[in-house]
Order: sequence, then structure tokens, then C-alpha cells
Amino acid sequence: MPILIAGTIDFDPARAEAAIREGEPYIEASRREKGCVAYNWALDPLVPGRVHVYEEWDDEAALAGHFRDESYHSMRNHLGQYGLIGSSVRKYRCDAVASVYDGQGVPRPDFQGEGE
Repeated sequence: MPILIAGTIDFDPARAEAAIREGEPYIEASRREKGCVAYNWALDPLVPGRVHVYEEWDDEAALAGHFRDESYHSMRNHLGQYGLIGSSVRKYRCDAVASVYDGQGVPRPDFQGEGE
């Protein structure tokens, strides 16, 4: 079952961009891990110092492997050097996955008949 991780990390606004730029090796390492579907950090264009985190993992085993990986531990140490103010990052287990748009290009809020 897919696992999503999403949230925000707030840094000293003067240092947030450097946290991402200099964290590139950790992002790349995570993207190469078995079971990583997506892994991204992005600056919020409206909230100075805020970084959005988005990850997608194949399943709990893949996420567990990520948490054991040396790059994960190094990344946590890395982030602490940039004026970390706070964070709110959560994980979500997905029981259904579907396209937002149906065959006619209409956005659908339901999951009926749209399994991927």
C-alpha cells in the first residue's frame, strides 16, 4: 500500500534556500532508494523560510528502509544547521489511488472505476 509523506519545515528565511540547495545530495540519495516513487523539497513562494516536503514510497517496507539509510540520518543533521524553527510532517497510508481526471478530462472527487 503506498505511503505519502507531506508537510512543511520552517527555517530562518535567510537560510531556507541554502538548506535545499546544499541538501541536494540527500534528496538525490533518497530518490535512488528502493521503493522511492517521489521525493522533493520546495520553497513556499508566499511564506518566507517555509519548505514543503513531499515523498511517495511503495509501501511501509520501503519507508522503513529509508529511515535506516545513512543519507536519512545525514539529512536530519544537515537540516538542523539552517535555523530550523519548526516542522509539521505527516505520513499517509493510501488505500486507493486514482487519476484526478476521468477519460473525458473531468476532475473526479471519487475513486469509483478509476483504479491505477
